[in-house]
Amino acid sequence: MDKSFSETYLNFQQVDPETLKQAIVDTLFMTISSMVLVFIIGLLLGLALYTLGRKKTGGKSLLYGIVSVIGNIFRSTPFMILMVLIIPFTKLLVGTMLGAKAAIPALVLSAAPFYARLVEIAFREVDSGVLEAADSMGASYLEIIYKVLIPESLPALVSGITVTTITMIGFTAMAGAIGAGGLGALAWQEGYQRGNYTVTLLATVIILIIVFIVQGVGDFLTKKTDKR
Repeated sequence: MDKSFSETYLNFQQVDPETLKQAIVDTLFMTISSMVLVFIIGLLLGLALYTLGRKKTGGKSLLYGIVSVIGNIFRSTPFMILMVLIIPFTKLLVGTMLGAKAAIPALVLSAAPFYARLVEIAFREVDSGVLEAADSMGASYLEIIYKVLIPESLPALVSGITVTTITMIGFTAMAGAIGAGGLGALAWQEGYQRGNYTVTLLATVIILIIVFIVQGVGDFLTKKTDKR
């Protein structure tokens, strides 16, 4: 006899609250820890790409090409393949290939180049006249970066980190399927593999709620930092 919709998807007696709580904690840990590193590395890498790309002459052009190619390799490699590929490096770095900590190296390597490209684009869109005016007033390059370049591109930087964070949440769900824990692992192992569709649906809804919150906060901050 076929089960009804409520018996299949809304049978909350099959959900272990402690397991669900731990899955949420693991997902948030992976996302927040990775995004802190992605923001720092991506911002520095994006700044390097922008600086090297301004005047592609001689050594700068070669360096830009090298950094760009390396970034494209990590950005274009499917996440699950990248995670499996760097298992020896991950084990060396964090001491294990399982759990939330083990997913962080792959998450950072896949997302940092993506955010770096968004940072480079954001910097390129800053009005060159503003940069030239700052330069003519004797501002150093570092002063131009933190007093002009970053403030002028802040809405785009915030929007970029929002998009990257949402992408990262999707990556954490995929990482769960190969031992990283979190809501992805809960949906796959406790839900799909055991035929517990209530758990799968609940994990999916929680992931969507997290995504909506991130998007809402990102949109709010983008509007607040936009001077136009």
